[in-house]
Amino acid sequence: MRDQAGRRRARRLAIGTVVVLALAGMNGPWLYRFGTARYHQYVIDQPEYKADNGHWQIVRFPPQYRQDTIHAVLLHTGKVLMIAGSGNNQDNFDAKKFDTRLWDPVKGTIKKIPTPKDLFCTGHTQLADGNVLIAGGTKRYEKLKGDVTKAGGLMIVHNENPDKPITLPAGTRFTGRTNHKTFVSKDPVLVPRARKVFDRRTGRWLRNDPGLGRIYVEAQRKGARYETGTQDNYRVRGLKGADARNTYGIAQKLALDKKDFQGIRDAFEFDPVAERYIKVDPMNEARWYPTLTTLSDGRILSVSGLDDIGQLVPGKNEIFDPRTRKWTYTKKIRQFPTYPALFLLQNGKLFYSGSNAGYGPDDVGRDPGVWDVDTNAFTKLPGLSDAHLMETSGTVMLPPAQDERFLVIGGGGVGESKLSSRKTRLIDLRAKHPRFTDGPSLEKGTRYPQSSILPDDTVLVSGGSQDYRGRSDSNILQARLYHPDTNTFERVADPLVGRNYHSGSILLPDGRVMFFGSDSLYGDKANTRPGRFEQRIEIYTPPYLYHGARPDLSGGPKTVARGASATFTSRHASAIRKLRLIRPSASTHVTDVDQRSVAVDFTTSGDRVKVTVPKNRNLVQSGWYMLFAVDDQGTPSVAQWVRVP
Repeated sequence: MRDQAGRRRARRLAIGTVVVLALAGMNGPWLYRFGTARYHQYVIDQPEYKADNGHWQIVRFPPQYRQDTIHAVLLHTGKVLMIAGSGNNQDNFDAKKFDTRLWDPVKGTIKKIPTPKDLFCTGHTQLADGNVLIAGGTKRYEKLKGDVTKAGGLMIVHNENPDKPITLPAGTRFTGRTNHKTFVSKDPVLVPRARKVFDRRTGRWLRNDPGLGRIYVEAQRKGARYETGTQDNYRVRGLKGADARNTYGIAQKLALDKKDFQGIRDAFEFDPVAERYIKVDPMNEARWYPTLTTLSDGRILSVSGLDDIGQLVPGKNEIFDPRTRKWTYTKKIRQFPTYPALFLLQNGKLFYSGSNAGYGPDDVGRDPGVWDVDTNAFTKLPGLSDAHLMETSGTVMLPPAQDERFLVIGGGGVGESKLSSRKTRLIDLRAKHPRFTDGPSLEKGTRYPQSSILPDDTVLVSGGSQDYRGRSDSNILQARLYHPDTNTFERVADPLVGRNYHSGSILLPDGRVMFFGSDSLYGDKANTRPGRFEQRIEIYTPPYLYHGARPDLSGGPKTVARGASATFTSRHASAIRKLRLIRPSASTHVTDVDQRSVAVDFTTSGDRVKVTVPKNRNLVQSGWYMLFAVDDQGTPSVAQWVRVP
């Protein structure tokens, strides 16, 4: 591997030398730039270069089908679900212009899908039946401090009546008992009844713990004079008698500070066959930036997010049952920053790498560890380097999934920090005492790295930026293949399009990789022009598809149970060296907890390939998989879709 990489570096150096000599005699910088670009294009189009480095190609949709893609999910039909919602565009949000596209990479067809809510910054995951669960999204866009005209914030409504809950409609007025300022609620709120506390030792009722409701309120009028500086108790206008005595609000500072995004409770399934959204019961909590992760029994855990008043959900996680399509809270509280990277392990517990994509205190829920959802036990894992630079880092379960080794890539400081990390970190969770160790370094500090598992057991790592949202023109136009067997990076062809915030990558059934999105804060190095959302799709064809004929794989059943065997056919059966079941991706915000590559045992006889699926349901989660055969040259077949029931 090292010799091969050395030959490639020598070849690049020789090519670079030829370019310099050929262009040295050209007249003027324009001719130099033009000649360099032409010659570079000539070089990267050569078969030898592609066989060593792969090839990038830009796909431009017709104008009427373009959108600001935030989320992408590979469906078992081979099509890609591309969700924008309002696409981080306040004008689209105000106009209720919410977009979804369905793209067929083989036929090149694109279809507009009616989108029922603003699914911008939603959460999503694959379900066992092939549908995609999508939960959360945007209720309100953020307002920066200078744009906030009415003082506002969080009001905690208390209900001290143990006999009944109380509902306050939107528009309810709260007047401070000390500051005498009035604030108005933006949404209705249901405040549960108080809970009676009984002392078993004395046999007496001690007190009533009030029921609590959270609501966003703002001043009736604009201006700084309506801000409050301290906590106050608020009388609820319009209530009488016992309701007036038992119900009141308490708020801390209500000010003209920045107001964060607010989430929604809505949840949907997307049906890949009917190609439409299906409404299911809403979550108990509103969530913006949540992570959805499949549990051992096939139910889906929803974690974190900003709620309907723009605050981090306080550890109130919940579970979706695909059979009933209903949500229930977990028994215990566990808080994480938004979009935490959570992976199901073979023992049924969840691994949290520390990777996340944005909001939350810098001292809450940041430590990596193994989480038992049932008991809420959390075992911290030591050794993580650049632990303060884990926001916008990427985490991937290295192939094969049986090894339970993870690679954590890059990252940056909390919020809009300029800091970024060159580190990669490795951890083996099957070790007796797991701890993080450093892997090979990146050339530059990298936020928002995109990573995709490939059928040959390498991982494609590409893109990202050095600074927050590509600030100061800091996009990184580099790509590498990570080799888990040697713990090395191999530099391959450079992407043509910079990718940072709101970007991702998806492995396609033909072995290529699709890249989408990117949302630079600024459009120039001086940070004087606003950035534009990147609507172009880019496809990377890895080197293994330029090594000659690829093996075929056909026939066989569409459904194979865990522990069962199935027979497929291949004219190249004798050359097959490995088979992999790869779970299709659901990617957003550098977070893709769905993708995993499972090694499957196989035997060959003539043109027959007998495949046996592992028994562990936590290793092979129920659902659709791409089955790839890989030959002795490392070249994969086109995937066969197989469902594990």
